[in-house]
Formats: sequence, C-alpha cells, structure tokens
Amino acid sequence: MIEIYGITLIAIIIAQITPGPNLLAVAGMALSQGRAAALLVTLGVATAIFIWVSAMAAGLGAVLSIYPALITAMKFLGGGYLCFLALKAFRAALRGESPTLKANRRRLSPLGAWRTGLLVNLTNPKSALMWGAVTTFMLGSGLSALQVLAFAPVGFMTALAVYGGYSLLFSTEVARSIYSRFVKGAETLFGLAFGAVGGGLLVSGVRDLSR
Repeated sequence: MIEIYGITLIAIIIAQITPGPNLLAVAGMALSQGRAAALLVTLGVATAIFIWVSAMAAGLGAVLSIYPALITAMKFLGGGYLCFLALKAFRAALRGESPTLKANRRRLSPLGAWRTGLLVNLTNPKSALMWGAVTTFMLGSGLSALQVLAFAPVGFMTALAVYGGYSLLFSTEVARSIYSRFVKGAETLFGLAFGAVGGGLLVSGVRDLSR
C-alpha cells in the first residue's frame, strides 16, 4: 500500500505543479487580493480534491464510465464557468479594473474566495478524468475502496502545499508590483488563458454530442 501511495503521490504532485485552471485561479487571486484570499482559494481547490477522491472511491468513476454523457455535461459546465472568468478578466482589462476574480469592484468574502477554488476544480472534467484514472490505478493495484478513500487527505494536503506555494509566490511585493504596472496586459493574459481552456472544453463537449 505504501508503494502504491508513493507512486500516486508523485503523479499527482506533478499534475498539480503543471499550469491549469487551479493555478490560474490561485495566481489571479494572489495578485489581485493578496495572500489571505489566495490561500482561501487554495483551500477550496484542496477541498474539491478531497471530494473527488472520496467520490471516486465510492464508485463515481464507474458511473462516469457507464454514463459518458456526464463527462460531456461537465465539459459544458466547466467550460462555461472558465469562459465566464475570462469575460470578467477582459472586462477588467478594458475598464482598467482589478482583479480578475473580483466582481463589481468588491473584494470577495472568505467564503467567496473558497467557493471560487472549489468550483474551478469541481467543474473541471479533467479533474474527474484524472482522479478517475488515479483511483482506477489504485484499485487495480489491489487496494480496497477504503484504502483509496484514505488517500483523500493526502491529496488534500498536497494541494495545500503546491497551490499554497503558488499563493505565496504570486502574493509577493515584486509580483504584485509587476502586476500593478501591467494590469491590463496581465488581465488580458488571464482572460486568454481561461478562455483557451474553457473554449477547449466547450468544443470538446460539442464534439461529444456530434458523435
């Protein structure tokens, strides 16, 4: 069991370090609203990972394999949410507002920041596919569903460590100074990044429907 946990741990850390919607959400919040808000987004992302592992251990992975339409629905939901964030970023760039993840010039509440991280991860079908593959590997390696479930806190802690590190990095005075100088360009980049990922998910969902 320890060996399987070790292999899985290395794989998920690599996946978490790789840039994606989670990193964009954390970085955007760190640059715009500071370290505390970014850490709450990180907590939301980690909470979603705990939910994913728990759900997959309880049999969600099998359900998704039987009903692939659920993945398609997640692509539309996740793609739509990321495109919504992209539009907010573009609006901020055009109006000179800040930040990407702030609505109506009001700072997000602690619950709102946590919810942002939670939704970015829970609406990402790539997260469902990744954790489905991870749990399939663990179950296929001889672990029980309870042992897979016991990995949920590990995934939670690695997310806190990885994305917490990004929170600290992007909330430094140097990073925020650069951001404040080039806020329009930064917001445009965030918009393009969110839009590319979200648009890709929407296109993939349309292709699924056309098959």
